[in-house]
Amino acid sequence: MPIRIPSKLPAFDVLKSEGVDVMSNADANRQDIRPLRIGLLNLMPLKIQTETQFSRLIGSTPLQIELTLVRMTEHKSRHTKPEHMESFYKSFEEIKNQKFDGLIITGAPIEHLPFSDVTYWNELKKVFDWTQTNVHSTFGVCWGGMAMINHFHGVEKHILDKKVFGCHRCQVTTPSSRFLTGFSDDLVIPVSRWTENRAEEIRKVGLDILIDSKTSGPCLVEDARHRALYIFNHFEYDRDTLKQEYDRDIENNTPINVPMNYYPNDDPSEKPLNKWRSHAHLLYANWINQIYQSTPFDINDVGS
Repeated sequence: MPIRIPSKLPAFDVLKSEGVDVMSNADANRQDIRPLRIGLLNLMPLKIQTETQFSRLIGSTPLQIELTLVRMTEHKSRHTKPEHMESFYKSFEEIKNQKFDGLIITGAPIEHLPFSDVTYWNELKKVFDWTQTNVHSTFGVCWGGMAMINHFHGVEKHILDKKVFGCHRCQVTTPSSRFLTGFSDDLVIPVSRWTENRAEEIRKVGLDILIDSKTSGPCLVEDARHRALYIFNHFEYDRDTLKQEYDRDIENNTPINVPMNYYPNDDPSEKPLNKWRSHAHLLYANWINQIYQSTPFDINDVGS
């Protein structure tokens, strides 16, 4: 089954050209089927790029997915045209009385700020609490995951001396996890952050680290009590996303290392290779599968 998104959303044509099954809302309404309702709370500045990346991952399963794009109510995007936001996004205020099978909360390039200094922090805390009654399973990504684990467990993020940047090798530490079915013992994932969560502090609050790394720290954490996963790295990245970040920093004369294990021979003039795509699709497919197996048949029963 395909992912259900508006036919005029830029991701529609991109995904269709890649062979991902997509379905317009008009076509989906003709089918007598209950799709999984997945929300994407998009906190990234490049909204179109991010919504395409996550649509690609959750649209590659056998299940029909109805995607809802969500934004913070008062925060105004400076990098995406207002017409796009008005046409395709709902504010949290508009959807807070609705139920969702799943919710993805993206990262945001504000990790240097204390959580309390983020302009929409108070509303975001309401979103986190709302997931406990209105969302069956939540996936916090990078800063989104750091914010969730801080809100629910008080786990702090720590500023690093230099940016963790590149494709880091990670190891599966909990191979029995249903979210890691089909995973290799060792894998590569893009990392791009100035902060970290520490393994000992995560384990101290009773959470399970599913994927860890000797060079970039905890990668994937399960919070069963809050029906949540936290991933601090970027499986959703395209092949050239790290390159875009690197080129931007070079152009702005921002000190930055060549992303490790990314370019062939560590040469930025070479074309980077996507080494993480298969595990990215596998993780999100496993997440969707677990939602499908455990979410209530009647979506109104979510959270009860």
